[in-house]
Amino acid sequence: MSCSDPIADMLTRIRNASRAGLPAAEMGHSRMKAEIARILKREGFISDFAETGDGAKKVLRITLKYDGFGRPVVRQLRRVSRPGLRRYVGVGDIPRVRGGIGTTVLSTSRGVMSDREARAARIGGEVLCQVW
Repeated sequence: MSCSDPIADMLTRIRNASRAGLPAAEMGHSRMKAEIARILKREGFISDFAETGDGAKKVLRITLKYDGFGRPVVRQLRRVSRPGLRRYVGVGDIPRVRGGIGTTVLSTSRGVMSDREARAARIGGEVLCQVW
């Protein structure tokens, strides 16, 4: 079955796995999903991610992160831009999530980057998702 919004599917899989207390979430691989996972790891929202398999059967496995009390580090994942309504922002309009506690993930002309990286590079783009 085809998925009309694979990024929303990825975020939903992470959200569901973390709420169920699972150690990891698996999904089909794409470069965009791998870049989003790289940003989530660098920002400290997930423990690790790995790409396994080859060719069309490649799988992205995201290892989730929990605090000392067993609560997921990812409190909320929100898809902002979607296929039916794309959201683009300039560098001055990049949203801050929870006063800078969270992260906005953007797709720019220089690749996928976090809100902090986009502000430092003075570049705007499509707002993919927000995490806190």
